[in-house]
Amino acid sequence: MARPRQPIPTLDEFRTQLRRHDLRATKQRLAVHAVMMELVHASAEDVHGALELRETPVPLTSVYNILTQLSDKRIYSRRLSGDNRMYFDIDSRPHIHLYDRENHIWRNVEDEELATLVTSRLKRRKFKGYTVEGIDIQLVAKPTRKNKKI
Repeated sequence: MARPRQPIPTLDEFRTQLRRHDLRATKQRLAVHAVMMELVHASAEDVHGALELRETPVPLTSVYNILTQLSDKRIYSRRLSGDNRMYFDIDSRPHIHLYDRENHIWRNVEDEELATLVTSRLKRRKFKGYTVEGIDIQLVAKPTRKNKKI
């Protein structure tokens, strides 16, 4: 039985993904991935700031280009926040997100039963004029008073 893929690829798994997409494992790509392994969901600015703290110089435009390229290749995924900033997700497998609309933070919701239920229901649906490429479930929420500050 095959072992299920882990949501956060190790550096070795990331290198394999890059090779599969004919991309080189450059120092900048590896540095961005190392930061994303910790952040999981982040904007280019978040990654750039973390790289600066590590004293790993990668220009912001390069960080954004790397993240965009990785999401275009479906190594990462991306989503637009309520404040119109692009956030990237290191976990490209189908999964459910809880989006905090006040703090613009995503959290993964591990509920395989719900994901399977929604996916199986929508797989049978036909949408005239469209081909469904995937299902992305996002729960939009606001923090309760005790979770207001994150």
